[in-house]
Amino acid sequence: MAWSSSSKSLLAVFVFTSLAVSSVESYQCMVYPCENEPCDACETTKGCFNEIQKFYTPSSQSGALFKPKGCIADSRTCRSLTISATLGDQQTFTYKNSCCTTEKCNQVDLTVPEPSSTPNGVECPACFTANGNLCTSVTTLKCTGEEKKCIEVTGTGVEMPNSVLYGKGCATENSCGLEMVVLGGVKIKTSCSSHGHPTAQFVSSFLIFLLPLKFLL
Repeated sequence: MAWSSSSKSLLAVFVFTSLAVSSVESYQCMVYPCENEPCDACETTKGCFNEIQKFYTPSSQSGALFKPKGCIADSRTCRSLTISATLGDQQTFTYKNSCCTTEKCNQVDLTVPEPSSTPNGVECPACFTANGNLCTSVTTLKCTGEEKKCIEVTGTGVEMPNSVLYGKGCATENSCGLEMVVLGGVKIKTSCSSHGHPTAQFVSSFLIFLLPLKFLL
């Protein structure tokens, strides 16, 4: 019995799809942090992520450093991004995320450059508080390097939603309009202004790292 042209077409589609699926090979990504050293690797077909998050207070020579790594659960959840911000009391936050798609491609730790000390002509309101309230004292901060946007940050703990951080300062343009979790469990939102007049709901990705910092310092 001869096959119809439609049956042949369906068979061809099935065979092609099967070959395409079977050709997608999985690979391993390094995982960090983990419960036991050395860390085990995870397996994925979506990609690996590699991050570095640094929150630092020069005046006290203290801060927090996070270097999470792992497998991307969904191809839409990872994008390469590098941001920096300086809030009140000269508290700086730098964040870099990289995505890759080869065997253990996230094995080497990322690095971030030190904040620039060269003024760029922009001045922003600056403050920082971790007591759950808005700032009671706001100063003027002279922005440096690529931090040419004024940012206002509000962050809450993922597991402690009543813990709130708030800050204002200077930030790179790609720090604006973010909503993310950083520093092991701080959820932040951000918004920016170019002329030193951030809005009342100016939220930054910096705030996310600020909350855990409250408990680390």
